Amino acid sequence: MSDFKLIVKNNGPYRLEGDITIVDQDGTPFGLGGRSVVSLCRCGQSANKPFCDGTHNKAGFDSVCPARDLPPPAPKP
Repeated sequence: MSDFKLIVKNNGPYRLEGDITIVDQDGTPFGLGGRSVVSLCRCGQSANKPFCDGTHNKAGFDSVCPARDLPPPAPKP
């Protein structure tokens, strides 16, 4: 089992727990200040993207994502 967990919070952010490294598209890491818990915006309204600032509460973000099994990936040609 991994030491990293991603939790999809109902009506809220993605919560990352564990040994976390977040990089931008160029591979440059965000300075997380030693945090082992970080929340990422899922509603698109945060003023601190990619991090959650709680704006989903004011925006009325509504998304419940219960766990489920994904189908197998499509074969590559």
